[in-house]
Amino acid sequence: MPDLPINIEDLLRQRTVEGERIEYKAGWNPTAIMRTLCAFANDFENLGGGYLIIGQDCDENGQPVFPPVGLNDNQLDPIQQQLLAFCNQIQPPYFPILSVEEYEGRKLIVLWAPGGQNRPYKAPRDVKAKNKEYHYFIRRYSSTVQVVENSEDQRELLSLTATIPFDDRQCPTARVDDLKLPLIKEYLKEVGSNLADAGNLSLLELCRQMNIVDGGDEFVTPRNVGLLFFNDEPTKFLSGSQIDVVIFPKGPGGGELIEKSFRGPIHEQVRSALRYIQNEVIRERVIKQRDRAEAIRLFNYPFPAIEEALVNAVYHRSYEQQEPVEVRISPDRIEIVSYPGPDASIRIEALNGERIVARRYRNRRIGDFLKELDLTEGRCTGIPTIRAAMAENGSPPPRFATDETRTYFFAELLVHPDLPGIGTAKDETHVEAYVELTEDESALLDFIAVEPKSRAEIAAQLGVSP
Repeated sequence: MPDLPINIEDLLRQRTVEGERIEYKAGWNPTAIMRTLCAFANDFENLGGGYLIIGQDCDENGQPVFPPVGLNDNQLDPIQQQLLAFCNQIQPPYFPILSVEEYEGRKLIVLWAPGGQNRPYKAPRDVKAKNKEYHYFIRRYSSTVQVVENSEDQRELLSLTATIPFDDRQCPTARVDDLKLPLIKEYLKEVGSNLADAGNLSLLELCRQMNIVDGGDEFVTPRNVGLLFFNDEPTKFLSGSQIDVVIFPKGPGGGELIEKSFRGPIHEQVRSALRYIQNEVIRERVIKQRDRAEAIRLFNYPFPAIEEALVNAVYHRSYEQQEPVEVRISPDRIEIVSYPGPDASIRIEALNGERIVARRYRNRRIGDFLKELDLTEGRCTGIPTIRAAMAENGSPPPRFATDETRTYFFAELLVHPDLPGIGTAKDETHVEAYVELTEDESALLDFIAVEPKSRAEIAAQLGVSP
């Protein structure tokens, strides 16, 4: 039965999940596999765990080799039976979500190992040893490493005991029925998951397969990430989980504002807010040149920069706080504010200069859903993408800021110096250089201006075959 809420080909080819969160194993190697499952369960950097694919080989650079090696049918049941026994050896016991998949005619076992709810976890150094030594394991880039006793890594891992990112916690005031099946099905269909066609699953079974509920059957509650994506009004459970867009046509002190709030599933909030900004704010200037076939296209704000800045705010904000994401649009700039600020591991001075590397992510599940929907790309790509989009458009560089106590994160996009910001009709900003028509072009326009013409009539007029 297909159990993965993502597309198997996208997973294997690392299109939506970063390579460091995927481990390929050509065959059944239980000791190495248990160490990696333990590391994914510890989720040291709050990335959301990872995937372990048995039957898929990789090259020396960690890239998958196709076609897969695959597993024989007579291997599938024994591997699953042994896996159950070995997972009980992890302390506390940890069980990944297992799916038998077929790709290019080969059978694979895919283990989805989300970040555990009871970390830290230990695993035997050798699961087959008579006297077992237990150790902590974590992921370092694309490798599983043993945590050194009494090291800083061990102290940090122990500090994460029973600390679960808010998006992956249960919501005690919600029930399974608050997760809407049509929204779930729509998502699964959009990302190309086989679960979209699993009509024999109940709502609860489907939610368990997607890891968006928790608890025994007698009292199951949704996780916050499930409510954020699959409830029509997540603000009922998570106050402030919305996007507010405020336009100041004459500036913040001009006495006029246009305010619009976007609610609903957070990915639809993002899409709706972006459509609104694209229609109401973005202006384009097209400059045709006599000596070139391609026109020059400039925007007052490049859409990719706005998109990345808004998705970044929705992804990295805290949903424990009740403040919404705020988008403030003035005649000369767009400001996007979210709460709180970036992780303490990011130096404030690095926001506007160096490459930014986050030590630990605030939300470990939201990013996976956004990546599957192609709304974000991956780790630490947001700010570089914004900078590149602004530079390509000839816009001033973006500015990012927070305060010493990291209470907010601020992104500022300045208007292109040669284009108006807001409050100007679109047709005033579509500037085209004058280009003379040839005699044949003028004649053709006169011919079709009288009444509609068929393709054959136009071809006859031009003297060409239809």
